[in-house]
Amino acid sequence: MARTDLAAVSEVRGALREFLRYRWRDDSAAVAELLLSELVTNALIHTAHGAVITASVVPTGLRVEVRDFVSGLPLPCVPDADDGTHGRGLFLVESLADSWGISPHALGKVVWFELDSTRP
Repeated sequence: MARTDLAAVSEVRGALREFLRYRWRDDSAAVAELLLSELVTNALIHTAHGAVITASVVPTGLRVEVRDFVSGLPLPCVPDADDGTHGRGLFLVESLADSWGISPHALGKVVWFELDSTRP
């Protein structure tokens, strides 16, 4: 995905939706789509090298990873009330995921989240 191709975000959401169709409940899948959208958008806006997305369903839940190829770790921040379009991505991930984190790599990083399979 190219940095300027934010249309890819909806394509990635659709791919995750299809992947989860028979593996996950609809309400939890919607949360997963939202969180994936935020992480992919961040990767495309803040890097010039695209992203690689991995989603895995295991008995304990769902893990989604978004890898980019730029060093530097993002920091969650409290969104500015006057700016309705920026600063909410990691805040949403932190609020809605059962767990999440950032794993640095030699070239870039992985921002990941997990949703528990027993979530309501």
